Amino acid sequence: MKTFLLIISVLLIIIVLLQSGKAEGPTSIISGGSSDLFSKRKERGSELVISRITLVLGLIFFVVCLVASF
Repeated sequence: MKTFLLIISVLLIIIVLLQSGKAEGPTSIISGGSSDLFSKRKERGSELVISRITLVLGLIFFVVCLVASF
C-alpha cells in the first residue's frame, strides 16, 4: 500500500509540474492584471488531458490515504 501511495504521489507531482501556468506573467499577478483572467480561456487538447489526469490522480491519492489510515 505504501509503494502504491508513493507511486501515485510521484505521478501527481510530475503531472502538476507539467501543467502550464495560466497567468500572463508574474507582474500581472502582483499588480492585479486583468480581472477576467480565467474567464476567456478554455482548456483544449493536451491541457484538458493533463487537467483530467491531475483530477483523477488527486482523487486516487485521497482515497488511498483514507484507506491507509484505517
